[in-house]
Amino acid sequence: MAHGSCPGDRGTPALAEPAPSEAPALEGREVVVAARQPAEEFGDLPRLDGKERTADARAMTACDLAILERRDVFAFLERQPNAWPRLVEVLCDRLRTTDQHIAEVALLQLPVRLAKALLRMADSEANAARGPNSAIVQLSQRELGNIVGAARESVNKCLREWQRSGLVRIEGTSITISNRATLEDVAEQS
Repeated sequence: MAHGSCPGDRGTPALAEPAPSEAPALEGREVVVAARQPAEEFGDLPRLDGKERTADARAMTACDLAILERRDVFAFLERQPNAWPRLVEVLCDRLRTTDQHIAEVALLQLPVRLAKALLRMADSEANAARGPNSAIVQLSQRELGNIVGAARESVNKCLREWQRSGLVRIEGTSITISNRATLEDVAEQS
């Protein structure tokens, strides 16, 4: 959908289905630095400063995109200066989320990071729209590893252990949270 080296003054996808923003890491590995939910805007930094994007964005499912050109955003903000405080609020929220993600990857053990990520994804608007009994996360273990900063094999080992303990059920790329209370306890460990 968008590549990290693209100029920031070009059109930027604004509305999407779930889409992780990925930064290339060493040895060709990827690190997910943010995951956007349906109808959530992304690409805000290059749209504001006109510089190159810092990460790639990839849709996880088929989606429709809307394009917002930088010049159109600034024309809108000139006509609607009251929109600036909301824009700053959104950017601050994203910065806080990124700070939290970096701290988790740097400081927390894999089971804690994995539990937090699964719970966040299960609580996302996209999952909530499926209904009250949908504690299901649709993601490959490689993608999940990219999100939590771990190898697929390590994620697989942790999930298999949790499956044996009854915390989750794994079927292909579907991970169902079976025991939310215990998974929340794991997420609270530091």
